[in-house]
Amino acid sequence: MGPPGAGKGTQAVALAKRIGGAHISTGDIFRANVRDQTELGLAAQRYMDAGEYVPDEVTNAMVEARLAEEDARDAFILDGDPRTVDQVDTLDRILQGLGTKLDNVLELVVDPEELIQRLLKRAETSGRADDTEDVIRHRQEVYTAETAPLLEVYGKRGIVLKVDGMGEVDEVTQRIDDVLPD
Repeated sequence: MGPPGAGKGTQAVALAKRIGGAHISTGDIFRANVRDQTELGLAAQRYMDAGEYVPDEVTNAMVEARLAEEDARDAFILDGDPRTVDQVDTLDRILQGLGTKLDNVLELVVDPEELIQRLLKRAETSGRADDTEDVIRHRQEVYTAETAPLLEVYGKRGIVLKVDGMGEVDEVTQRIDDVLPD
């Protein structure tokens, strides 16, 4: 977990490879379901075409289906789910039904102004003109309001591992490896 620009996606992909597990990204799941025109993908596409958020029921069903796939049976890294406190309860039910649970929640901690600079640089290099400073700051506010409260929920369970997300990718990777239990 961490705000936009903290490096979650980069670290999640690398960590999944190191543990031999599945990297489960909600963004990837959405794109695959829409591309393959699955029933869930078609439902999601209707909301996206209308410029609306895809309802939790559709997102949760996609995540549940992905977690049930063979490559996620022994180990997985979630990237982008859950995003709200309501989704925590749903994820708990899904995982219980699959006979598994979350072992740890990694929190990447990065200075807010560093996040802004990272995302502005990424917008420049990827040609994303819609990533203005105002939009980026708004995304940070949404994260703080809607997703950051999950850290309290998981903190009460004793599974949050804080990691300094500042510095080079390899440095952060090493810090993650250092805090993960064997």
